[in-house]
Amino acid sequence: MYLTEIQAHPATGSIGERIAQMQAAGLPIPEIWHLFAFKPEMTRHLAAFTQEVMRGPSPLSPGWRELIAAFTSRRNDCLF
Repeated sequence: MYLTEIQAHPATGSIGERIAQMQAAGLPIPEIWHLFAFKPEMTRHLAAFTQEVMRGPSPLSPGWRELIAAFTSRRNDCLF
């Protein structure tokens, strides 16, 4: 992670539980989860925006939107 202070911050709440589960399973943790755990009150709007973009009304199904996001992430060498 680029900001080690954020990653080292104790994660609590539901995102903290997800991080702990992924750590226990030995799986890589999406780095944005650390940001969400670090400042949940500041990232709440980003989470709501993302949810609306990916699941809200659209001519594209959520599956197509996920596929586009995965393809774009891959093209950008992102692990998402």
